[in-house]
Amino acid sequence: MSAATRDLKPRLAGYLAEFETADALFLACRRMRDEGYTRWDAHTPFPVHGLDDAMGLSATKLPYLVLAGAACGAGLGLLLQWWTNAIDYPVIISGKPLFPLPANIPVIFEMTVLFGALSAFLGMLVFNGLPHYHHPLHKSARFKRATRDRFFISVEAGDPRFEAAKTRALLQSLGSSAVEDLEED
Repeated sequence: MSAATRDLKPRLAGYLAEFETADALFLACRRMRDEGYTRWDAHTPFPVHGLDDAMGLSATKLPYLVLAGAACGAGLGLLLQWWTNAIDYPVIISGKPLFPLPANIPVIFEMTVLFGALSAFLGMLVFNGLPHYHHPLHKSARFKRATRDRFFISVEAGDPRFEAAKTRALLQSLGSSAVEDLEED
């Protein structure tokens, strides 16, 4: 085999293990968590109660980001209206104050909602590592059943505990019906 042929051989990106039932997947996820794997995921056709805990997933930081974005939006809405009404273009009408807070609440509310929604959207993209245009799972014909009737665990080769033979043996010992190699292009 020439060096050029060796370079064309696909690189192992990880493994995909298939499970028949949600209970089997749940137990396998607990074991994967206990083994110390960190770059892996479970794929199910419907939500499985308690799977997040079995996987050892921590709570997301997204609500804090949304709160900070909403607070910035409220502050900017308040600042904008104060500047335009009291400083930049003050209009004195019948002795009313230059900056009446009740009249400005709708704009403050709308800015709060806008900035909260934008921070939720952008935070979701950043926290999920999106956009991600290609993943080795997309090439698996077996994985297409994840939206119908099968349950899967995918383990990335980039996991610190990943060793090809040991990880494959672990996935087979968890009761999976099949373990498939995922290859990068």
